[in-house]
Amino acid sequence: MRNDLTQDQIAQYRHDGFLVIENFLSAEELEFWRTALSEAIEKRNGNKMPDRKEVYGKGDADDKSYYDNVFDQLINLWVDNDKMKQVILDERLGKMAAQLAGVQGIRVWHDQALIKKPWANPTSWHLDTPYWSFSDRRALSIWVALDDATYENGCLFFIPESYHKTTFDNPGIGKNMGAIFTIYPEFKTAQSVAAPMKAGSCSFHNGLTIHGAHANMTPGFRRAMTCAYMPDGSTFNGIQNILKDDDIARLKIGDVLKNNELNPLIYQAV
Repeated sequence: MRNDLTQDQIAQYRHDGFLVIENFLSAEELEFWRTALSEAIEKRNGNKMPDRKEVYGKGDADDKSYYDNVFDQLINLWVDNDKMKQVILDERLGKMAAQLAGVQGIRVWHDQALIKKPWANPTSWHLDTPYWSFSDRRALSIWVALDDATYENGCLFFIPESYHKTTFDNPGIGKNMGAIFTIYPEFKTAQSVAAPMKAGSCSFHNGLTIHGAHANMTPGFRRAMTCAYMPDGSTFNGIQNILKDDDIARLKIGDVLKNNELNPLIYQAV
């Protein structure tokens, strides 16, 4: 794993709001991640979450059938698959996230398999953090390509520097690719940057960086494994997202999210 970040990479991430790392995983590591995903998907038997089929705050686009053909989404695979747990709770990933975000501690918010099936719809421009149950401008995600992510099958695109100006307003993922620019018109004429990646490469992006993905214009799959990271000490903002009803009943807005069973602390600077 190419997990040693240079100062130039950290500076680039903080300037642009995203960073691509080519050949992040070795061939053996890539095969392990792929095996973990295949086993985890089979065990889920169609459930998006360990305990339910739907994710709070998702699938709420104007046309649910359209959203459901953007990607297959499975969340918190680490909870019920030992191989995926080994992958997601890797302290090396936590350290990278902490270094990029400039924080002392990192918790897993949730992992997420995002699989574009053959002929899947494009992923419209959106932000990530507004979906989550905390509001921290430093939150970020890793996105690991388990298949080649190409212009043809749905590679990511980013709007550089956008995270410096975006807020927590978000149109969500719907039919209108450019809906986000009604909220952030200053980026309507911005030049996007494509991020095609070979399998085993990865990107990190800030949760307030505007990003999206092409449609899958091929008969093959585009598999990616992602993980959202929460800076330690983040507080509840009232949004349910992955939280269960009994979690919501216990929490008040402003409470620190520190449930180690749901959001394990995977890195803490000494």
